[in-house]
Amino acid sequence: MTAATLLPDPRLEGTLSVLAPDGSLLRPDLVPDDETILNLYKSMRRARVFDDRAMVLQRQGKLGVYPCFGGMEATQVGAATALQDGDWVLPTYRGTALAMVRGMSLAHILLAWRGHPAGYQVDPKLHILPFYIPIANQIPHTAGIALAEKRRGTGLVAMAFIGDGGTSEGDFHVGVNFAGAFGAPAIFVIENNGWAISTPTSVQTAAKNLASRAEGYGMPGVRVDGNDVLAMYHVTREAAERARRGEGPTLIEAITYRILPHTSSDDPGRYREETEAQAWKSGRDPGKRLRAYLEGRGLWSEDQEQQVMQEMEAEIKAAMLLADQAPEILPEALLEHIYAEPLPEMLEQLEEIRALGALE
Repeated sequence: MTAATLLPDPRLEGTLSVLAPDGSLLRPDLVPDDETILNLYKSMRRARVFDDRAMVLQRQGKLGVYPCFGGMEATQVGAATALQDGDWVLPTYRGTALAMVRGMSLAHILLAWRGHPAGYQVDPKLHILPFYIPIANQIPHTAGIALAEKRRGTGLVAMAFIGDGGTSEGDFHVGVNFAGAFGAPAIFVIENNGWAISTPTSVQTAAKNLASRAEGYGMPGVRVDGNDVLAMYHVTREAAERARRGEGPTLIEAITYRILPHTSSDDPGRYREETEAQAWKSGRDPGKRLRAYLEGRGLWSEDQEQQVMQEMEAEIKAAMLLADQAPEILPEALLEHIYAEPLPEMLEQLEEIRALGALE
C-alpha cells in the first residue's frame, strides 16, 4: 500500500499535521528553518539505523531484551529537538531515540540494554534520567522536577514520555494532577502507538482520545500526528514556550504506531493483524515522509543519505568497541545506586553477597 492509496485512519482524526504522508506540505506556516529540518531528518535516520542494528545485536546475544521503536522515532526526535539544552527529559524504556538526541552516547545506550550498571549512571549534565522500566513512575518525578525548576526561577522545563497503556496507571494521574495544580512547567507526551503490549487502546480505556483527559487536570490537551516530525516539533516548542511563560503544563497525545514487536521477545502476530502494521510501515513511515519533502525542495540527495548511513555504521562499531571494554559486572552492583543512603536490609544483603563471593 502506497501513500497515494493509503486509507484514512480513524486514530488520526483531529490531529495536527504539517506534512501529509506523501511528504506534501499541509501547513507552510508551521515549517521551521531548513537547518532545523535537516537536523530533524538526520536525527531520525541515526535513530532508525541504531534501532535496526540493536535488534540484530540482541539476536546475536550482544544485548539483553531490547524495546524497539522503529517507526515511532518522529515523536521522540521532534519533541527532544524542540527543547533547550538545560531542560529535563524523562524517557520510557522505549526512549532510545530520545536519549540519542539529548546527547547520550551509543556506548552508554548499549551498556544500558546489556543491563550493565554503567549504562544507568547518566551524566548529570545531560539532564536526562535513565530509561524507566516501571510503568508511569517517571510522571510524578517529572512534576517534582518541573516544580523545583519553577521555584528556582531557572526557566527550565521537564518533559516526560509515556505509552498509551501507561496512562491507566495511578502514577500518571497523580503526577499530571500535581503538575496542573501547582502550575509546574512540565510537558507530558503520550506516545499512543495503539498497543499496551497485547492490549489495544480501545480496550484499556473508554476515552475517545487521551488528550481529552487534560481538561480534568486544568491544562491544554493537544493531539498531533506523531509520525510527522515537523508537527511534533511545533507542538512541543509551543508547550515549552508556554511553560517558560509560567502558564503551566501541557498534555500532548502523539498518534503513532508500533510496527515492530513490543520488545525483542514479543510475538505481535499472536494478538494483531500484521496487515495493519504494514499499512503504517509502508504509508506513514516518518523518515520517508520527511525525505520526500526534502527531496522535493532539493535539500536532500541519495549521496547525503549514504553518507549518513556510513557515518552511523562507523559510530555503532566504535560504540561496540567501547561497550565491550566495560569492566565485568560484580554481583554487589545490583544493590548500588538504588538509594542515596542504603537501607539496613540492603547493607545486610550486600554483606551476604560479598561473603558468597569470597567462598567461590
